[in-house]
Amino acid sequence: QKHNKAKTMSTTQMPKWHPPAPASVEYDVGLRVMNSLTRNKDKFISMDGGRSVRWYMCGPTVYAPSHMGHARTYLGFDIIRRILEDYFGFEVDLIMNITDIDDKIIARATELGIPHKELSSKYEQEFHEDMQALGVAPPSVLTRVTDYIPEVVNFIETLIGKGFAYVSLNEEASNKSVYFHVEEFEKVGTYCKLEPEAIQNAAKLLEGEGILTQTHTSDKRSPRDFALWKGSDDAPNAWSSPWGNGRPGWHIECSVMASEILNRMGVEGNKMDVHSGGIDLKFPHHDNELAQSEAHNGCCQWVNYFIHTGHLHIQGFKMSKSLKNFITIRQALEQNSPRQVRFCFLLHQYNTPMDYGDATMSHALVCDKTFGEFFLNVKGKLREIEASSNFASSHQKWGTHEVELQTVLDATKKNVDAALKDDFDTPRVLKTLLDLVKAVNLYMEKDNDQIVSLLLKNCALYVTKIFNVFGLSNTPPPNIGFTIGTSSASDGGANSEEQLVPILNALMNFRSDVRNSGRANPDDMNAILKYCDTFRDDTLVELGIRLEDKASGGSVWKLCDPAELKRERDLKEQETQRKLEEKRALQEQAARKEAMAKLTPEDFMKALTLEDGKTLKYDLASFDAATGLPTKLSSGEELNKNQIKKANKEFTAQKKKYEKYLKSTQ
Repeated sequence: QKHNKAKTMSTTQMPKWHPPAPASVEYDVGLRVMNSLTRNKDKFISMDGGRSVRWYMCGPTVYAPSHMGHARTYLGFDIIRRILEDYFGFEVDLIMNITDIDDKIIARATELGIPHKELSSKYEQEFHEDMQALGVAPPSVLTRVTDYIPEVVNFIETLIGKGFAYVSLNEEASNKSVYFHVEEFEKVGTYCKLEPEAIQNAAKLLEGEGILTQTHTSDKRSPRDFALWKGSDDAPNAWSSPWGNGRPGWHIECSVMASEILNRMGVEGNKMDVHSGGIDLKFPHHDNELAQSEAHNGCCQWVNYFIHTGHLHIQGFKMSKSLKNFITIRQALEQNSPRQVRFCFLLHQYNTPMDYGDATMSHALVCDKTFGEFFLNVKGKLREIEASSNFASSHQKWGTHEVELQTVLDATKKNVDAALKDDFDTPRVLKTLLDLVKAVNLYMEKDNDQIVSLLLKNCALYVTKIFNVFGLSNTPPPNIGFTIGTSSASDGGANSEEQLVPILNALMNFRSDVRNSGRANPDDMNAILKYCDTFRDDTLVELGIRLEDKASGGSVWKLCDPAELKRERDLKEQETQRKLEEKRALQEQAARKEAMAKLTPEDFMKALTLEDGKTLKYDLASFDAATGLPTKLSSGEELNKNQIKKANKEFTAQKKKYEKYLKSTQ
């Protein structure tokens, strides 16, 4: 169904939330995050009041290729993690699971006739490759369900011992299931903290039980109870337990693995600062996680901040294979670069519905190009200034324009800081940075000897800094712009641009000299000029170098992504070819028109065809010798009144053209 973008105010009474209360708060950056536990923007304070942040993120169920819905979640949280670490200075421990055994995995493996481990390993590897391609940093800790079966069993035994879980009511089954007792938990805790209005949603509860176990309702004391352990006779997909063979339920795995890792990290009560996932996991998955974890740990609040990414829709509709709008990450990266995809997500608030399509990506492409050209133009301007004078004699005196630009830069820093503290508002950050770019572009219109290079570079350095935070670039200061090439220990960490500057300058000067000489002697130098253009359009493009000729006779070079330059060149060639074909078509049309004008009215009428350009319009045998007009169509039908009138008009119009032609030949 098409989603409704209109926002509605929730009137649901949310359960009581307990703000973190460390003995002392030593690190408070003023950050507020949208907390799904309260549906408000709550002040963010870590459990210990310091820089350490313990974060658990629900990972993928690996049974199919990763799609753009996964990108929406994991790229979105990668951006937030980078902001927490690289902007606010927190030290994040991110735990992420891989669900490598599940009803969907078993069903898909059975369909393909392969072991579940083979299927899950294949798609887990593809997932990691896709995340790397998108520039998503790996988690601090990665867990797989099948590695934690003993811990799952121990966790469930504790819940049974506390009275919060019970073994299947089916006495005949040799391999029994175990269920969480929701009613018993509600005597001491709150169930459905995240989505209280869905507490009786039977359809969602059933969906959360998995496609292979939806008929086991007779095993339960209540339809609201959910599976912790699924008894199974399917030996290849089952593990031994006190209740017979089986496998973990979907919800239990996150509770067990998160608690296990947090315990080994020495976190009191196995609690966490942040839990995250897609909004579709809110109920029942995340609500069930909270219930079983709080029941097991004997606490009233296992998670302090629950954050969710919004839905991703494709042209207004939920992504679905049945709608043929299912887009894998690899398909998306065939059309756009990882940086462009990241821009696309940065332009949308992480927790709001997002529509992914051509219109959305076009905005991201414009944004990418705008900032890319900004960096290239700043670097080009700085090189021009450096080439014209040494730094000691460069213009550094501030005037009115410099004060104005510094004011814009200061305001930008303040507004970016406020936006990031307001629930990681990246769309507002990009808008603010674009305003700075406009101001800098206007400043660069001044003559080179009137530009203060330090101020110009400081503006570009700040934009680069924020883009490094967002994962759009990895450019170490004092360099600016998007990352081009890599640095290594062998070159002392030098940027590839710095290494290439002398070579590029020499090549540029050589080409400019040859080009200027050719322009001065066009009769003798056409071949050299053509070679220069080939050098610019082909040779340098392969090296990732854009060379722009100036009307004054000089040139400026810009380092770019070779793939982007090739795309630009291909589009330019396609446009040139389109114009040539359009020109050729117009010439052919004009030639046909001129040839037709030389025909007598009688011959013109006999040459007319139908829309297919082949079938004659009129029956040649039906032409009246006296008038030169046809009386029948090529089909043999007699011309009706309207058709006779139209034939007369065609004849008269051609007669005028023919007479005009005859007059031109006299």
